[in-house]
Amino acid sequence: MPQQLPVIVIGAGPQGLAAAAHLLEHGIEPLVLERGSAAGAAVAEWGHVRLFSEWPELIDRAARRLLEATGWAAPGAGYPTGGEWVARYLAPLAEALGDRVRTGVTVTGISRAGRDKVVNAGRAAQPFEVRGVAADGTELRLLGRAVLDASGTWNHPNPAGASGLPALGEKQAAQAGLISYRIPPSVAQLAGKHVVVVGSGHSAAHAVIRLAGLVRRAPGTRVEWAIRGGAPSGLSSADDQLPARGALGGRAQEAVADGRVVQVTGFRTTEIRRTGGRLSLVGDDGRRLDDVDHVIALTGFRPDLSIVRELRTAIDPGLEAVAGLAGEIDPNVHSCGTVRATGALELAQPEPGFYLLGAKSYGRAPTFLALTGYEQVRSVVAELAGDHEAAARNELVLPESGVCSGAAEVGGASCCAPAQKQPIRLGVKPAPVEA
Repeated sequence: MPQQLPVIVIGAGPQGLAAAAHLLEHGIEPLVLERGSAAGAAVAEWGHVRLFSEWPELIDRAARRLLEATGWAAPGAGYPTGGEWVARYLAPLAEALGDRVRTGVTVTGISRAGRDKVVNAGRAAQPFEVRGVAADGTELRLLGRAVLDASGTWNHPNPAGASGLPALGEKQAAQAGLISYRIPPSVAQLAGKHVVVVGSGHSAAHAVIRLAGLVRRAPGTRVEWAIRGGAPSGLSSADDQLPARGALGGRAQEAVADGRVVQVTGFRTTEIRRTGGRLSLVGDDGRRLDDVDHVIALTGFRPDLSIVRELRTAIDPGLEAVAGLAGEIDPNVHSCGTVRATGALELAQPEPGFYLLGAKSYGRAPTFLALTGYEQVRSVVAELAGDHEAAARNELVLPESGVCSGAAEVGGASCCAPAQKQPIRLGVKPAPVEA
């Protein structure tokens, strides 16, 4: 493998930029490709949302060292919004990396130069070939000694339909602007409307809280919260080591308890019918939510694996996560909101030198934390640099979520058995605290 080639990093978000900083510390030249017009483009899209953790837990250590060498001063305490995270950390980090970060590049495929997926002969000796399209339409062919795919899942939200496929009529309703898949920057335009939130995670709870506030300001507003299973008991816990995260579910349930929000459990959407400017959601049991003005579907995200089709990968068939992680993060097995840190060993692929990192490595699993991604980056870059001892070492302690859905037990004991609390380090999932 030509060692003079750069390591190509896909995605200039928190993990991608941290990877570049770690690579530079090891004397390896990175090339970061970002489809957006600026670093942190995906984070900027939820820039109105406040994070669960304070500044000291949101900054990667190698990135901090690179930035401090430029005279940058780390923000102090406080919970930043996504926009503040970009402006005060991600954008300065990208600036410090300089022309190693190329924006406006959409990666369309990754392979081995001169070798398709079938060919064995000389495969490992060939550099990676990354194809892309620049903002002006120019096709690109870039060569790298390794590829780190940290492109995330943000651009691929799950549908409202409960089968993993869009509900009948969902695409047409979304095209008409009657369904959205993000926490709205403002809910003012929904005053006096009938709104249905679909989903049971933290993002759905955040939207419910904001809409409940709208109900107080505009009493004619009607809000329903459609959940596929039972009540979302795994959202709230006083034992959560990220207190703002632990309080979120409780605030959403308060809105249900005082009648501002109607919670509809066991509702699995199979069809969305449009009559004029209004919708009807039809469940698999025949129940209906009628006269709906807008649906906010917050049912999680999924990775785009099409760009790695010509590589030899080990992807879990259910979660679409890295196979080496699946047993640790599968929500069918592990009911806790916290999973252990992972590194180069678990992330290794049959294609040497290729790694999926960050949220994309977790596939459809909902438990990814940004600090998990920072530890992944540290370990993988150490492995690429030949420091196998550092790659194998776990330098991260995860915060306990303190919540359990009761979904599974392992070896006769719940995976949520009480554990000694540990300090929070590094960073957290980009998820909301408050409006």
